[in-house]
Amino acid sequence: MSLSAVLTAAGPSPTPTPSESPTAVTVPSLQDAQESATNAAGWVEENWSTWLAIGLRVLLILVIAAILRVVVRRAITKLIDRMNRTVQAVDGTALGGLLVNVERRRQRSQAIGSVLRSVASFLILGTAALMVLGTFEINLAPLLASAGVAGVAIGFGARNLVTDFLSGVFMILEDQYGVGDQIDAGVASGEVIEVGLRVTKLRGDNGEIWYVRNGEVKRIGNLSQGWATAGVDVTVKASEDLDRVKATLVEVAEKMNKEEPWNEFLWSPIEVLGLDSVLIDSMVVRVSAKTMPGKSLTVERELRWRIKRAFDAADIRIVGGPTVPPEEDPALDPTAGIAAPSVYSNTASPQAAAASPLTPVTPQGAPK
Repeated sequence: MSLSAVLTAAGPSPTPTPSESPTAVTVPSLQDAQESATNAAGWVEENWSTWLAIGLRVLLILVIAAILRVVVRRAITKLIDRMNRTVQAVDGTALGGLLVNVERRRQRSQAIGSVLRSVASFLILGTAALMVLGTFEINLAPLLASAGVAGVAIGFGARNLVTDFLSGVFMILEDQYGVGDQIDAGVASGEVIEVGLRVTKLRGDNGEIWYVRNGEVKRIGNLSQGWATAGVDVTVKASEDLDRVKATLVEVAEKMNKEEPWNEFLWSPIEVLGLDSVLIDSMVVRVSAKTMPGKSLTVERELRWRIKRAFDAADIRIVGGPTVPPEEDPALDPTAGIAAPSVYSNTASPQAAAASPLTPVTPQGAPK
């Protein structure tokens, strides 16, 4: 049975009412589909070479960026390893004991290597991303402007963090201090136990640990670089013979210069500089020497010990502090054993009047 016969047998279709809106379904014909496929194939055929060129260009940019990043990071790592090997080769010798701190150099090299690797990766990958966007013919001007505004906003909001980071980078690059150094950072002082890009960790004299932000440090006093000065002031009576005092000090200095381990701590002979000040009843003689960094207090303590023993042997008295006036002998004062009279012994004194009992007042007309 054909389709027309079926439709005829079904009878006439009902006529739609005016309120109903018939929906027309348009079925694309085979010719339309063939035409669309032909147009799409032509468009792909016309643009496939452009797509292929863009894809190859993006792939080439990514491959070059990845290879360049690996090469640069490996070169930085090898440079840092070479610095560490040089430090370890010097360590253990006399020069290494005086000038090289392995832990300090290791942390400094690691911090520098981390900063350099991060900066290299950011520059390489950022440049590659911009080149890829440029390959797709995307206008980069609004993107760069937005990134600049965002960078300014972030930098303004986190200016303390940026300041700490930049200060830490320059402190490490300039080698202002390192692990094991005794420094005075103004806000705190002590031995450096860790150097970071944002915070420096110090151990104080009493064992406390100070966390100092690098951006808060306005000045640094490094007590462990170069050399230190050990100075001792010897105060003797003004009546002492200066030649004998100087000869005793020179003898102590020459003996200490030749003994170990003081001959290693002393980087110059101990010198008697002369009179530092002269007072009415005392005079101060200055003794000084250059020492290894961080050993000035040790040398000063030993020098005081030796000077005191030498002066005791030579019968030279060391004095110090303000002059105390001699006390009078109370036995010479006849009134020393008599107590001061009491104020209550005088009946006319205010204290005696206040201590006397009150007299009761009787009202007039009352029976006594």
